[in-house]
Amino acid sequence: MGKPLNVGSATARPLRMKPRSSEPNLRDQQRVDVALDLTLNRPGQPAIECKICNLSRSGMMVRCTREMTEALLPGRRPPAPGNWIEVSARFEIPVLPQQSVNLSVKCHIAHMRRIARDEFHLGIRFVDFKGHGFDYVDQYVHRLLAERSC
Repeated sequence: MGKPLNVGSATARPLRMKPRSSEPNLRDQQRVDVALDLTLNRPGQPAIECKICNLSRSGMMVRCTREMTEALLPGRRPPAPGNWIEVSARFEIPVLPQQSVNLSVKCHIAHMRRIARDEFHLGIRFVDFKGHGFDYVDQYVHRLLAERSC
């Protein structure tokens, strides 16, 4: 065989790697698009009516106006990792075509994203359901995912 190729490294520069984000993966569950009414309530503040954009077994994405976002997140500053903002949420999901269930859950606002001039999306994680709320969300998301795959 021939001689090995002599490759000099005089022009090689160190490679800079971007550090991994310290933020956990927020997409660990499959999400389904929905349009459900939601009531959010921070302790000591009036209730705020929003819309759920998508829902998963672990949380939801909520569409809010500038004013709603300001009420939930003073200064519209996204929460720092680990310093989640606690809220109570109430919403209704259809269990059967003619029957809906009201759910109540403690949540954490995990992140905020500005979508348009007067539209924001808030990522909300479920923390503690009252009653069998998690089971209802799990069944609802599973049913919507099954319908979508057909």
